[in-house]
Amino acid sequence: MKNIENVIICGIGAIGSIYADKIHRYDSKNLRILVDKNRLERYTKTPQNFNGKPLNLNYILPEDNNFKADLVIIATKFDGLKEVIKNLKNFVKEDTIIISLLNGVTSEEIISKEYGWKHLPIAYYIGHSAMRDGNNITHDGVGTIVFGVKDKTFTDTNDIEIVKNYFDKVGIGYKTPDNMLRAYWLKYMLNVSSNQPSAILGMTFGQMQNNSKYIDFMKNIINEVGQIAKAEGVQDTETMYEEALKSFYTMTPEGKTSMLQDVEAKRNTEVEIFANTMIEFGKKHNIPTPYNTVLKGLIEIIHENYRK
Repeated sequence: MKNIENVIICGIGAIGSIYADKIHRYDSKNLRILVDKNRLERYTKTPQNFNGKPLNLNYILPEDNNFKADLVIIATKFDGLKEVIKNLKNFVKEDTIIISLLNGVTSEEIISKEYGWKHLPIAYYIGHSAMRDGNNITHDGVGTIVFGVKDKTFTDTNDIEIVKNYFDKVGIGYKTPDNMLRAYWLKYMLNVSSNQPSAILGMTFGQMQNNSKYIDFMKNIINEVGQIAKAEGVQDTETMYEEALKSFYTMTPEGKTSMLQDVEAKRNTEVEIFANTMIEFGKKHNIPTPYNTVLKGLIEIIHENYRK
């Protein structure tokens, strides 16, 4: 079994910075952060601060060709994924494992078109939200990478053990569920039903958790996702509803969803991978998606208001 040594992280925002910090403290020599020239200049001049300490990281540009990654962790926003796929070409070798921590259920499919499924587990981050204020990111350490194989017929299951071994050395919390596809969609269910309404309503987790009308509304969105998940072949969807709510109530009350933080900073949100993707799945399976249709419309109004 091979060992992971060289690692590239793409994106050091709210999630990427958590793992950049951990891996940098474990082995700074073999970690690279893939950036463009503008970000290199910005981060070099004003480093990201993680829990009050500057992240003085080793950066690499897309045109460099003297580094090959054993592991790539992608933690950008969805709108940066296509650029990342293009910029990774010089650093991916035949057995490079790629883990995407993007929200949604489509990023791996997109990545696979360029790099294949053999070394591409499906994955997501679950835990307390990192809070981002400009270059300052704070996180309480509660977070887990959940990863596994979507289909054993086209993804190498040995990669799971290789990544687990590396995460154990670094001290990265992880889970590898038996039914990874179900876990993957369960996280998506939580995101679709909490990120989008919170961004529209401006509510923290605690405000949502303590509002009965919100919970009723959230349950309707959860049901919509559940119908799509079942149509996509996910097993045991009936028990996902209560599990999604249970996870929702574990979120720190003062925390804010990533989408609400985007709205407050007037950044484009991830409505494309939440409401819009749900609507497309609905068309595919002839399943109505009225809640996500309304959410998409409201978030697009917010986007347009940025420019006023």
